[in-house]
Amino acid sequence: MPWWDGSRWRYEAVGAGVVLLGATRLAFERSTSIVYDLSGVSVKDMEDWMMAAVGQLHITGISDLAKLIRDVPDFPKAGIVFKDITPLLQDPAALALAIEYLAQPYRSQKIDVVTGAESRGFIFGTAVAGALSAGFVPIRKPGKLPCKTRSAQYQLEYGTDAVEIHEDAIGPGDKVLMVDDLLATGGTMSACCELVESLGGQIVGVVFLIELAFLGGRQKIERYPIHSLIVVEE
Repeated sequence: MPWWDGSRWRYEAVGAGVVLLGATRLAFERSTSIVYDLSGVSVKDMEDWMMAAVGQLHITGISDLAKLIRDVPDFPKAGIVFKDITPLLQDPAALALAIEYLAQPYRSQKIDVVTGAESRGFIFGTAVAGALSAGFVPIRKPGKLPCKTRSAQYQLEYGTDAVEIHEDAIGPGDKVLMVDDLLATGGTMSACCELVESLGGQIVGVVFLIELAFLGGRQKIERYPIHSLIVVEE
């Protein structure tokens, strides 16, 4: 399927084609002073231009994104290896690529609302919502939302924690995409899904940039379709 139809960017394609489209366009706008005059541009000309642009990219796939995730030992406490996503966020092409990969499976799903859990879920959730022309709903720690809320608890290693959502944030039948940066033990996302469904939302999918598969968090949310970009097995 061509990436260009003469009047608009095509996002119906799958795989590398659509992702390279976003990252290439960004790379060219940042590194050159080209002014786009696309009137009368043929599909063949656009495909040739895109293939030439691909050769200039330093980020072309998920493996390149994974290389930008930095391991930080003993943070925030001894024995934990923290997955630092800030190098990926700092790279324009990598960030564009990650958002496209997260959003792409849901472009035809007519998503109404994207949710993001505090706090790094806000980063990817709002970007994915923009890519899907959907609204964004933050799910926050207790006491952070100003109006009437609904709460759900989840288990920690020692004790419990909770997340909250505004009671008017999601309506019955809304098609909802759940987004977070990391799937670890699954407790936070399970509680977030519980909140959305308590308001009548229909969860279309659950999306993560990184999944720590060895922690088994997927089991707590396995009743939902799960889409993880970077899977860490051990």
